[in-house]
Amino acid sequence: MKRGHGRGGLTATPYRGYGSRREVFLTGRVFRQAPLGKSVPRRGFLRDLVDVARRIGRRGVAGASVDIRLGDNRVAVTTDRDGYFDAHLMLASSLPSDSAWHRAELWVSADQELPVRASAEVFIPVSATDLLVISDIDDTVMYTGVADKLRMLYRLFIEQPDQRMAFPGVAALYQALHRGADDQGERPILYVSRGPWAIYEMLETFFQLNRIPVGPILFLREWGISLRHPLPRRAVDHKQQLISRMLATFEGVPCVLIGDSGQHDPEVYTRIVEAHPGRIKAIYIRRVEQREDRQRAIQVLCDQLRHTHCDLVLAADSVLIAEHAHAQGFISGHGLAAVRREAAAAPEDTRPEDPA
Repeated sequence: MKRGHGRGGLTATPYRGYGSRREVFLTGRVFRQAPLGKSVPRRGFLRDLVDVARRIGRRGVAGASVDIRLGDNRVAVTTDRDGYFDAHLMLASSLPSDSAWHRAELWVSADQELPVRASAEVFIPVSATDLLVISDIDDTVMYTGVADKLRMLYRLFIEQPDQRMAFPGVAALYQALHRGADDQGERPILYVSRGPWAIYEMLETFFQLNRIPVGPILFLREWGISLRHPLPRRAVDHKQQLISRMLATFEGVPCVLIGDSGQHDPEVYTRIVEAHPGRIKAIYIRRVEQREDRQRAIQVLCDQLRHTHCDLVLAADSVLIAEHAHAQGFISGHGLAAVRREAAAAPEDTRPEDPA
C-alpha cells in the first residue's frame, strides 16, 4: 500500500477495533490505489505529495464481501458505495481473558478480483474498568491550528508524523489516564477526529513516535472529496452519535471527555452530559485561542453544568488538566509528576505558538 509499484489491485485496510465482552465494533475500507511510478523518488517533498495524492485518490470498492472472524465468532458484512464497512460483532463465544488486545482475521472478495486477507487489532478491557477516556485529536493531542485553514490542511495532509507537534505533557497525561490512580490499570482510550480516513496511517505513526497510548482511532466521516464534490462532507451530529455508541458499549462505566475550544467540542460534550446523566465525570477543554467571546460562551456552558456532577475545565496546558484529574482521583501522584516533568522539559521551539 505504501510502496506500491504494482498494478494497484484490491487492498483491505481494517482499522483498530474496540468493544466489550459482549460485542465488538470494527471499521475498515476496501479500495484500489494507484501504483507508484518508477520515476518517483523514495524520499523528499515530491514523494510526500505523491503519497498524499494516492491516499486521497483511493477508489473505494462498493459491494465487496468482508468475512470477519474473531476467535470462534464470525460476521459477514458488505462495503458501502465508498468501500467502507462497519461491522458489529456479537460475541457468542468468549475470548481469552488474559489480554486486552485480540486479533481479528478478515477475508475480502469482490467481483472478478482475487480474494485478499487482512488482520486487525481489537481492544477489549481485560477486566471491569473504572473509567473510559474519549478524546479528540486535532488541537487536543496534536497541534493542527484550525484557526488558519490553509495551514491546517497542510499539517493535516502534507506534514510527516515526525514533523507533527504534540502538545507538551500530552504523552504523560494520556499514559497517566490509561494507568489510573493505582498505576496498574489498562483503561480504554478512544480517539475521535474531524479528519478523513486517508490520514489514518500517519496518525498511527504519530502516536507511536510520541509515546501516546494507542487506541482505536475513530474518525467522524469520510470526506468524500472528488472533482464533482471538492469540499468535505458535513459532520452533522456524527461526533455525538459516535460517542453515544461508545457509552452504550461500555455500559455504566464513568467517562471523561477531552477536547479543545477551537471548534464545537464544549457544546457537543455538554449535550452528551445532558443526554447521559451521571456518566460524564469531567470535560477537559484545551484552550487553543484567546477570543473573549469564545471564552464567555464556554463559561456559559460551565454554568449550565453546575447542577450536574461534571466539571467543565478550560485549561491552557496539560498540567492544569492533570492537576484536576489527580484531585478527582483519576490519575496517580506519580502520573501528575510525570506530566509536570514532561511539560517543563519541552523545548520552547517545540511548543505550539500562543493562539491569537
